[in-house]
Amino acid sequence: MISSLYTRIVLAFLVSVIGGTIISFFVATWVFRDKLNENLKIPLLHFGQDIARIYDTVPLREADSFVSGMNQLKSYHIRIYEVTGQFQSYGALNGHNPATVTMEQVKKVLDGEVVHVNPSGISTILLGLPLTTEMGTKAMFVEPIGPPSTPFVIKWILNFSTYSLLAGSLMILVAAMFLVRPIKKLTKATRHIAGGDFNVKLNIKQKGELGTLARSFEEMTHDLQQLEQMRREFVSNVSHEVQSPLTSISGYALALKQVDLADHERSRYLDIIIAEADRMSKMSDSLLKLSLLESQSQQLQLVTFSLDEQIRRVIVAFQPQWSARSIRFELNLKAVRLRADHDQLNQVWTNILGNSIKFSKEGGVINVSIKQELKLVTVRIADTGIGISPEDQKRIFERFFKADRSHSRKNGGSGMGLAIVKQIVLLHQGDIRVESEPGRGTTVIVTLPITTPVE
Repeated sequence: MISSLYTRIVLAFLVSVIGGTIISFFVATWVFRDKLNENLKIPLLHFGQDIARIYDTVPLREADSFVSGMNQLKSYHIRIYEVTGQFQSYGALNGHNPATVTMEQVKKVLDGEVVHVNPSGISTILLGLPLTTEMGTKAMFVEPIGPPSTPFVIKWILNFSTYSLLAGSLMILVAAMFLVRPIKKLTKATRHIAGGDFNVKLNIKQKGELGTLARSFEEMTHDLQQLEQMRREFVSNVSHEVQSPLTSISGYALALKQVDLADHERSRYLDIIIAEADRMSKMSDSLLKLSLLESQSQQLQLVTFSLDEQIRRVIVAFQPQWSARSIRFELNLKAVRLRADHDQLNQVWTNILGNSIKFSKEGGVINVSIKQELKLVTVRIADTGIGISPEDQKRIFERFFKADRSHSRKNGGSGMGLAIVKQIVLLHQGDIRVESEPGRGTTVIVTLPITTPVE
């Protein structure tokens, strides 16, 4: 909960306001300490001196009567002590607890001292003055029972609020610096990525929304770095694959300009030019098809058909290739009806079986089987060919990748057949994987849903 950005901001604000209020209270108290003490002490002293003057100039009985009827007794409480410790009170307390007066304080006042009792150092809660009467000296203690003057309280509150606002703002700015620091790191990293530098490390250890955002950003950076590497490899591969036939076409076209060229040589050169041009055309078609499949802009034309019959037809279409090399097929094709794109899946089996025939040895065996489980169907195509190394198996579905480059050049492969196969299978919401060992053959396993969902 505390790791949530919203909670952290709210807590930071509350801590800042409360902390700023406490700090500003002590600052305001410290700044106005003398003025506050003076403001509270002087009116009390003046009132006490006025009472003392009354008793000094008026007979005791009349003075008692006069003081008892004063309106100021609503804000002040008076106690007049005798030498014996007995005292006479004037004014109602109205729930106010009177301050304690000790005999030591009474003695000091009777000796002519003025006693101020202010335990907090700010407000005087008890003032002791000597009182001269016709009956002798007495000790008068006056204490306030009402609030200080309103104008001063208003002024003090305004100053307190100002200090509170300044202190709270300062603390929230400091707290915001720590909250915004990860966002600044993300902003800086974004500029680096925009400039083409994907080697960015954020080193943000926070949890919650910011931590999740930082980790997602690092994952995105890693993916972008891989995409950039793939883009460079793709451009390099396309350039290499196009350059080879273009070089052949250009070389043999120049050779055709020879005047004394024999007719059979001229015909051979033309055949090579036509073959290289056809290879470029097929490569262009494969690139376009793969681009459409990856962008998912090509819609599937779903129909219901017999999967086992489709695979048999593809095998029959390849008969000239496999019969010429004495390759045998062992079939275990159970009857399965499938709802999918007929033409797209036809290309899947054509590419996979074509590779199996191409890379099989003379007199080899290719096993093709179909197995149905609930709503899934699995097609296994296993050959006894040259196999694929574990390193190449990780990249076999990448465009332009050729596990056996010498064999691919001899057979005219472009390295995009399995990339197209994978995209078609993924569009059908299926799965494809390869199991292989060098020198012991390769098994391609395709799993498809019986009914392909319409997106």
